[in-house]
Amino acid sequence: MAYPATRVDAVVDTVHGVPVSDAYRWLEDEKAPEVQAWMKAQDAVAREALAKVPGRDALVRRFRELFYVDSISMPSRRAGRYFYMRTHKDKEKAVLYWRDGEKGAEKVLLDPNGWSQDGSVSLGTWAPSWDGKKLVFAQKPNAADEAVLHVVDVDSGQWSKADVIEGAKYAQPRWTPDSKGFYYEWLPTDASIPVDARPGYTTLRFHALGEDPAKDALVHPHTGDPSTFLQGDLSRDGQFLFVYVLRGWNENDIYWKRPGEKDFRLLVKGQGARYTALAWKGRFYVNTDEGAPRQRVFEVDPAHPARASWKEIVPEDPVASLQTMNIVGGHLALEYMKDATTVIRVTTLRGKPVREVELPGVGAASNLSGLEDEDEAYFVFTSFTTPRRVYKTSVQSGKSELWAQVELPMDPTAYTVDQVFYPSKDGTRVPMFLVYRKGLKRDGDAPTLLYGYGGFNVNMEASFRASILPWLDAGGVYAVANLRGGGEYGTSWHEAGRQANKQNVFDDFHAAAEYLIREKYTQPRRLAIQGGSNGGLLVGAAMTQRPELYGAVVCQVPLLDMVRYHLFGSGRTWIPEYGTAEKAEDFRTLHAYSPYHHVRSDVRYPALLMMSADHDDRVDPMHARKFIAAVQNAPGGLSPALLRIEMNAGHGGADQVAKSIESSADQYAFLFQALEVGGLQGGQSAQGR
Repeated sequence: MAYPATRVDAVVDTVHGVPVSDAYRWLEDEKAPEVQAWMKAQDAVAREALAKVPGRDALVRRFRELFYVDSISMPSRRAGRYFYMRTHKDKEKAVLYWRDGEKGAEKVLLDPNGWSQDGSVSLGTWAPSWDGKKLVFAQKPNAADEAVLHVVDVDSGQWSKADVIEGAKYAQPRWTPDSKGFYYEWLPTDASIPVDARPGYTTLRFHALGEDPAKDALVHPHTGDPSTFLQGDLSRDGQFLFVYVLRGWNENDIYWKRPGEKDFRLLVKGQGARYTALAWKGRFYVNTDEGAPRQRVFEVDPAHPARASWKEIVPEDPVASLQTMNIVGGHLALEYMKDATTVIRVTTLRGKPVREVELPGVGAASNLSGLEDEDEAYFVFTSFTTPRRVYKTSVQSGKSELWAQVELPMDPTAYTVDQVFYPSKDGTRVPMFLVYRKGLKRDGDAPTLLYGYGGFNVNMEASFRASILPWLDAGGVYAVANLRGGGEYGTSWHEAGRQANKQNVFDDFHAAAEYLIREKYTQPRRLAIQGGSNGGLLVGAAMTQRPELYGAVVCQVPLLDMVRYHLFGSGRTWIPEYGTAEKAEDFRTLHAYSPYHHVRSDVRYPALLMMSADHDDRVDPMHARKFIAAVQNAPGGLSPALLRIEMNAGHGGADQVAKSIESSADQYAFLFQALEVGGLQGGQSAQGR
């Protein structure tokens, strides 16, 4: 293909005595006119090439059927009022509604569809006050992480002109019981603070409604450490205020005090362990992986908070990993993961088992959501073949009923879901889900898309993905590997894919591909891989380590330069997960697998679709730019290597349905062409096939 010309510079750093080439460092400066012109040219080439793929129009039509849907989220109840999100078949963005009582008249509270002419301003986090009369929410320009908090009066729909708070990138507001104000995380917007240092300036503040946000009280100062996160929490009754200092995804400290007290006191200092605390009726309930990789629960008396006085009430399960804990209806609701599928258990506040929540199948479910002193609760269930369903349940009786569901033009009985287990390079047993249409022939030639993540304690769940249906209907296999680095089997599973152990994640992914080939599902030229963010690092490493194993790669908003990642975006917050090249030992690990530094000139790489976003303020798009430049300029790179850039979009992409359709159509058109899939050729819809 004729790619835009890309300048090659002779930039070489010596890092801990090792020469490190960085020929495309100039592409780090996104504001430079030369880089802007290069980006526009790259995006134009990619979109022109993808638009010409036969069958793309059919994909667009099918995704319109699947993405423009009516749906409703779980509700949040406050003083008898219900607040929930609803999508509509004729709207680009979800709308926030409210009503008095479950059967009350539905009223629009926030409709982001009218916030900007181009649809680039999004609705972020939102939280209704305890009296149900106010709601604080975040507005996010370009669907980025940076945000501004606003307050709306529920009855009138009027936005407060006084309660406008910038610096809300990490804000998760917590209302006081009297509904007169809220605590929130605040990040200064001072341009003089280096971007990579900003997370360390996060503070906890309190905002009283109607007051000048510039004078908001400082509740807890910043840590000054950009590799940490600071988070606040307030108990429902307002009696206890918690502050978390998180060092990555494997340990944290908890401080607490009663509002009005001057100083916080330490509840627990995390030494390689994570803790979460809830407070109810004068007691703390703490779930932790300290001494229990699959987590356990303690009851703590605030009058005697020393660690030695904690009482274990829910011991570690030997086969299921505790994920989240809520207090609902006077009980503990415990969400577990067992072999990458959800189990929800209810116990008394003393940890005595009451029941296991009956789920409608094997899949992914949310924990019970409700209030500490009310019996009514809700949960969401999905599976690979079941679109999202919301269930209403009674904590006391255990009876559940369907409250809302998504209706899609599909036949769920047409598909098969298998869970298999395969050995990784070191013999570790790794689970993987396989989804395909019934009647698949195991002849080693099925087009197959393998997805993974493998990091940050994040689980890959058996949840519904409407975008894969055209792939399945064209005879494709969709595979999701539960790699180490995630949290499917608790802390030890995460640790086995973190920092010096990161290569285990890539080995698990290669082994998944080898299993699919060995078991005659597919072959290398018919096998594609996909991943985003940390998963983008995964597929970047996969294609540079084993290019012969894969036929196509979809790499989305990725990390790829692991020597300099910590200098950009939120990079320093990920040092506990990856390490940093500033340390010699970490550098050796990072440089050994950093995809950008392992693009070779004598290798033919798989076809590559790089999907980036112009306002990604989490993972800097410089990673995508530098890597695609290296692949395009490799003399052996005869396969397509395209850079598609989503405009006015952040790390999670744009939140307009139309843009999601175009993005998905481009992704699957690329895969259909690269793997020579003919299922939608000639413009025929996959519906009903």
